[in-house]
Amino acid sequence: MKVLIIEDDRTIVDYLELAFNMNMPEVELLTARFGEEGVALTQRESPDVVILDLGLPDKDGFDVLKELRMFSQVLIIVLTARGDEKDIVKGLEWGADDYVVKPFRQLELLARVRTLLRRQAAASEPAIINYGGFTLDTARNHLDTGDGEPIELTRTEGLIMALLMRNKGKVVAHEKLSEIIWGENYPGSINALRVYIGRLRRKLETGRNSRPVIQSKPGMGYHISGEIKNQN
Repeated sequence: MKVLIIEDDRTIVDYLELAFNMNMPEVELLTARFGEEGVALTQRESPDVVILDLGLPDKDGFDVLKELRMFSQVLIIVLTARGDEKDIVKGLEWGADDYVVKPFRQLELLARVRTLLRRQAAASEPAIINYGGFTLDTARNHLDTGDGEPIELTRTEGLIMALLMRNKGKVVAHEKLSEIIWGENYPGSINALRVYIGRLRRKLETGRNSRPVIQSKPGMGYHISGEIKNQN
């Protein structure tokens, strides 16, 4: 397994290398100080996870994130000193799978890496889910609405859609969604969920699919259109 760290602060790189060497020695670590170098390494080495700093010396980390998403679905954890909610939302909207705000704890970041890897392994198992006129291919994260070309979802969007479809109209609690996506219900996860739900709604509720598909139950969670039942 390969993990690429795109970070210009040598102290943080050393900190991460120590954490991986002690707790995940099976990981091959790659490092890049510049954004362009990180993009090139991703193309050449195909890492399993990219840990991306937003404050790089040659270009903005958001631009690097956007470039990576143009050709790769690699797992990306944004590592940032920018704790502002707008930056976090922007990172998620542009395709990050998770984010960690500096300063951070080694074991917390490693836990996030393990969670994303487990999630990816589970999502790669072939499964077709049908509900409400939709067909979701969880291996490819393709959603067939019956209106033509399948909608391509990100891994996180696919996880959310799969959980909502499997619950067949029941309300899925915020906590349950957070645990599936991040492995825990951490502070701020509800705001992050709103970002992903917003992206899904924009993809699903366009053109002929103008009917509301994903609905919210205030203070509880989300469900796909249909009879609303509380999940036990």
